[in-house]
Amino acid sequence: MRRMRRTLLLLLVASFIIFTACGYHTAGKAVRLPQNVRTIYVPVFSNTTHAYRVDQALTAAVVQELRSRTNFQVVLSAAEPSDATLNGTITYANTWPLTYDSQTGKASSSMLQVNLKVALVDRNGKTLWQNPNYSFRSQYELSQDAASFFEEESPALQRIAHDFARDLVSNLVEAY
Repeated sequence: MRRMRRTLLLLLVASFIIFTACGYHTAGKAVRLPQNVRTIYVPVFSNTTHAYRVDQALTAAVVQELRSRTNFQVVLSAAEPSDATLNGTITYANTWPLTYDSQTGKASSSMLQVNLKVALVDRNGKTLWQNPNYSFRSQYELSQDAASFFEEESPALQRIAHDFARDLVSNLVEAY
């Protein structure tokens, strides 16, 4: 009887050790930013490309995402006090034909690509977080009929802006 209890106890301890030390754990629980960062100033991203209004679309998407998914107060004026500044630079924005219509030889779809670098800097100039290599693409169809033409580059840019903002905010507040 004593031997059976001892064996049962050993099995229980061994199974507890095996199941608790299996290597699985949840990630992304910690917050990367210091606790003193409560307000973030988001100036309009700088645009080093020739793409028109890309900077405004991306900045607006980031501001909206920060406001909807975080508890940070978003500041849009340099005159207002803030704990950190989110600086973004659009380093590449280009569109190119992706597929062609075999009968007309015209492009039937295009690809839009936008590359960015982003840094969150505290009020003392210390970089809290940065990513110099964001890259997003979106494919869109081109109308072949002039009467029913609808410009699809702007919706493609809005999709990119939304995807970028979602990824940026996730990277800022989750420890992945």
